[in-house]
Amino acid sequence: MADPRLTGVLLVGGASRRFGSPKALARIGEETFAERGWRILGEACTERIAVGKSMDALGLPFDVVDDGTDVRAPIAGVVAGLRAASNAVCVFVPVDCPWLSAPTVRRLGADVAVTQTGPLPGAYARTMLPELERRLAVGELSLRGVNPTVVRVDEGELRDVDVPGDLRGELLD
Repeated sequence: MADPRLTGVLLVGGASRRFGSPKALARIGEETFAERGWRILGEACTERIAVGKSMDALGLPFDVVDDGTDVRAPIAGVVAGLRAASNAVCVFVPVDCPWLSAPTVRRLGADVAVTQTGPLPGAYARTMLPELERRLAVGELSLRGVNPTVVRVDEGELRDVDVPGDLRGELLD
């Protein structure tokens, strides 16, 4: 059941240099990474937003909010997502984290927490926006330390995809 107080934000703005093509359009089974992330966020949250770069023109089956910066860093997407969200808490999911589950998204949101592996995927509250905006304005692009609350989740869900070889032999249900 989707949490009515939670916004899910899919981050689709990565440069995908090591992957060689846009990760959002990579496929596992019948879905692209972007479609899968969008579906999982829909199962966990009542509001979904995708954030990226309009200039990337990915042709996704949902709208993408432009992050409004020239910066290619997750912090730009987090700032844009928090600004666009209707809810006070957002869970941010990078498009290259296709094994994340809806229960984990809900847990991150309920605890307003990040995972043990780092700041993404993770939940950020609107109250964190001034610090995030400050960092972005001065070119401090790290999300580390903004949300100090950490929850442990299944490490298998947190595997990201950096190169095509990371997908060999992997199937999603």
